[in-house]
Amino acid sequence: MLTTPPTIAAGSLAGGPQPVLTAPGLVLRPWRDDDAETFLDAYDDPQIQRWHTRRPGSAADVLAWFGQYRQDWAQETGGHWAVTDGEQVLGRIAMRGFDFDDGFAGCAYWVLPRARGAGVATRALTALSGWGLGAAGFHRLHLGHSTRNDASCRVATKAGFRLEGTMRSEAVHADGRHDMHLHARIRGD
Repeated sequence: MLTTPPTIAAGSLAGGPQPVLTAPGLVLRPWRDDDAETFLDAYDDPQIQRWHTRRPGSAADVLAWFGQYRQDWAQETGGHWAVTDGEQVLGRIAMRGFDFDDGFAGCAYWVLPRARGAGVATRALTALSGWGLGAAGFHRLHLGHSTRNDASCRVATKAGFRLEGTMRSEAVHADGRHDMHLHARIRGD
C-alpha cells in the first residue's frame, strides 16, 4: 500500500490523446503507420545500429512496434514520438517506464543522418522534458547512454540533463558491454 499520494494521478495522461509537442523548427507527433518505411530505414544507419541492439527486421515489425507504442500510451507506460520538421521525419524520441507513484520516466532518442549536427535531438529532448516536467507532472526524467557516445552526452547536457554518474557494464551493444552515463533532469532544474 502506497502511504503517500502518487505524483501523477492514474488516467491523467491516457484520458486524452498523446500530445503533439513543438520546439523551434520541430513538431513531435505520435508515429503514423505511413512512417514505417522511414523508421525501418533508420535502422540501416551504422550509428543507430551501433547504439541500438534491438531493431525491426521488416515493415511489419515496425507496424507492430507502432501498435505497442499506442498501447504504451493507453496503458500509461510510455510515449513515443516522431521528431519532424512539420513534414519529414528527422528522428525519434520517447519517454518510457512511467512511474506515476514516484513521478519518474526514462528518455531515449535518435536522429537520422541528414538531420544530425543541427540541434534536432537537443531541441526535441528539451521540448519533451519541458512537457514531461510541466504539464505531464513528472518530477524526474533520466536517460542513459554509452560512455563512448559523446554525441548523446552533448545532447543530454545541452538539454539540461545533469550527469549523475557512471553505471558500470550496464548495457550490451554489438561490440560488447558498455559502461553507461546516467543523466537526469528534475522539476525545477
